Amino acid sequence: MNAPALNSSTGQLEAALRAGHFVMTAETSPLDVATAAPILARAGCLKGLADAVNVCDGPSARAHISALAESAILAQNGIEPVLQFTVRDRNRLALQGDLLGAAALGIPSILCLHGDDIKKGDQPDAKPVHDIDSRELMNTARRMRDEGVLPSGRALESRPRLLIGAADTPVDPKPGWKPDGLRAKIDAGAEFVQTQFCFDLGLLRRYLGALADDGILERVYLIVGIGPIPSAKSARWMNANLWGVSVPEPMIQRLERAQRPEAEGRRICVELLQELAEIKGVAGAHMMGPKQEQAIADAIVESRLLARRGRA
Repeated sequence: MNAPALNSSTGQLEAALRAGHFVMTAETSPLDVATAAPILARAGCLKGLADAVNVCDGPSARAHISALAESAILAQNGIEPVLQFTVRDRNRLALQGDLLGAAALGIPSILCLHGDDIKKGDQPDAKPVHDIDSRELMNTARRMRDEGVLPSGRALESRPRLLIGAADTPVDPKPGWKPDGLRAKIDAGAEFVQTQFCFDLGLLRRYLGALADDGILERVYLIVGIGPIPSAKSARWMNANLWGVSVPEPMIQRLERAQRPEAEGRRICVELLQELAEIKGVAGAHMMGPKQEQAIADAIVESRLLARRGRA
C-alpha cells in the first residue's frame, strides 16, 4: 500500500503513521470532575505506551468535564490526545473556535463525530444542535488548516495544525457494496480512521479487501477498534447493544471458561494486536473499553509491538 499523504500536525501519532509503524491508540473514559489529578490518575498508565489517547466528547449523551479541557490537561502532561468533536452540542461558530483553541493548546489530532442520540442520555430534554454534520466539520478543519481561512472566507492569522480523523464501522461487504460513506469522509478531509470494535478478523479481512478494491486504503490510515473484554457478560452486552459489533462465540466461550476472565480478555486483546500488526492495510489498533486504561496499557506492553520501534 502506498502511504497516504499527511500535511497536518506535529504529533507523535502522525509521526508514527508517516514512519509506517503499527500505531496503538487508546481511549480514556471521561470523568465528572473539576480537577486535573483524577484525569491523570486514570490515563497516566498510557503515557509512553499509546501513541495517542482519545478523549471523548460527551459520550452516551452525558455531560462530563469538557473534552477540550481534558485534552489540554493530557497534552500538558506528556500524553498526546486525540480530541473528539461531536457536532451534536455546538454550532459551527463554536466548533470553529474550538478547532483554533485545540491547536493553540497543543492538541495535534481530532476525531470528527456525529455524537450519540441525546434522547438516550440522562438529560433527554436537552436540545441537540447538529448545525453541520461531521463531514462538514472535517472540511472546515481542512480548509482552516490548508487554506488559512474560516468558512466565511475571513483569513486566519495562524493556521491550526491538526491531523483530521473520522470513524467507521467495518462491515461484511455484500456483492456490489461500495464504501461511499467512508469515501465522502476522506474527500472532506479525513486522514486517519478509527473504527468501531471489530473482533472478527475474517470479517475485517473481507472489509479491507473491498476497501482496497476501491482504492480507499491508498488514501487513509485505517486504525481498527479492539479492546480488552472483561467478561463473557460484557461481550454479550456488546453484541446486543453496540451497533455493528459482533464478538465471535469462540471468544465468548474462552471468557466463560476462564478462571480469571479479565486476564483472559487482556490475553485475547494481545493476540488481536499481534494479528492485526501482520494484516496488510491495517495501520494500527484503537483500544477502547470503559475504565480499561490499565488493561490497555498492560496489553500494549505484553504485545511487545513497541519493541519493533525500540520503545519497549
